[in-house]
Amino acid sequence: MITILAIESSCDETSASVCRDGRILSNVIATQAVHEQYGGVVPELASRAHMENIVPVVDKALKQAGVTMQELNAVAFTQAPGLIGSLLVGVQFAKSMALALDVPLIAVHHMQAHVLANLIPEENPSFPFLCLTVSGGHTQIVLCESATQMTVLGETIDDAAGEAFDKTAKLLGLPYPGGPLIDKYAQLGNPDRFHFPEPQIPELNFSFSGLKTSILYFLRNAGTSLVYKEEFLKTEEEQKQFIAENLNDICASIQQRIISILLNKLKKAVKETGVKQVCLAGGVSANSGLRKAFVAMGEKHHWKTFIPSFEYCTDNAGMIAITAYHKYLAGEFVSLAVQPSARAEW
Repeated sequence: MITILAIESSCDETSASVCRDGRILSNVIATQAVHEQYGGVVPELASRAHMENIVPVVDKALKQAGVTMQELNAVAFTQAPGLIGSLLVGVQFAKSMALALDVPLIAVHHMQAHVLANLIPEENPSFPFLCLTVSGGHTQIVLCESATQMTVLGETIDDAAGEAFDKTAKLLGLPYPGGPLIDKYAQLGNPDRFHFPEPQIPELNFSFSGLKTSILYFLRNAGTSLVYKEEFLKTEEEQKQFIAENLNDICASIQQRIISILLNKLKKAVKETGVKQVCLAGGVSANSGLRKAFVAMGEKHHWKTFIPSFEYCTDNAGMIAITAYHKYLAGEFVSLAVQPSARAEW
C-alpha cells in the first residue's frame, strides 16, 4: 500500500489530505475569514493563519483517514505557485515531517494538481484529455497526455477569469469574495439584457483586462453607453441606483460573457487537437453557470465531460494528494533542499 499525506498552503486555505493507493481517505480544509474585512487576501495574515492551522488540520486529516504517521510512505506539498509566505509554511512543515519519519518528499505544482483533481472520482477521464483550468490567478487550457505529462496550450495574457469575477464584484459593491455572489445573483437575472465585448485574442490564449475596463465604464455610465468617457454621464448616486435596480441582470450578463470567452476557446482547442474527453478544474469551476454551460456544450458537440465535485474545485489537499500518488509511482521525489516558488512555470 502507498499512503501519502499531502499539504496545500498556496493561498488562504490550509488543507491536508491522506491518499492510499490513489483513493482519497480524508480532505480537511481550514479557511481564513480574516481577509473578508480587507476585500482580498492579505499575504502576511495568510501566512500567520497557516502557522496556526497546519498542526490541527494535519492531525484531523490523519484521524479522519484512520492512519498513523508511521504508516505514511511519503509527504507531499504544494511547491508553486502561490503566496511565498503561505507556501513556506507548508513546505517547511512537510520537510520536517518527512525528515522525522524518514520518508520521501514529493513537490507538487498547484495548477497541475487542479487538472488531476479530475482523477479523484471513480468515473474519471482516460488519457489524453483536455482541461480548462479556471481560478483566481490562472486561466489555462491544458492537454494532459498522462498523469505526469501535461502541456499548456493556451493561457491568459493578462488577468484570470476568477480575477475578472472578483474585481467586477468589487465594482458592484459586493463583499469579498465576490465571485460566488455574482453567480448567485446571475441565477436570478436575464443574461441577454446587457452586452459586453468578447476579446479577439489569437490562438488559444485568453484576455480579460479589456472586459473589466468595459464593465467599469458601463457601470460608471449607469448603462447609458459602453463608450469610454473621461467625464461620466451619471453621478455616483445614479450609478449606485442603476446597480441596485439591475443587479441580477448585470451579474447574469457579465457571467454569460466570461463563460462564452472560456468555452469558445475550449471549443477551438477540441477542434484543433481532436481530443473529445474534456475536463473542467480550478476554483471558478464551482460556478454553477459555467458548469451548466460546459456540460451543455459537451452534449452539443459529443464530448465526454468531467467536473470534480465542489470539494475538489477550490484549493484543497486532495488534489495535491492524487497528483503526489502518481508522482510516487513515477519515482519523482525531491530533496530537503527544495524551495517554494511564487511563480514557477510548469
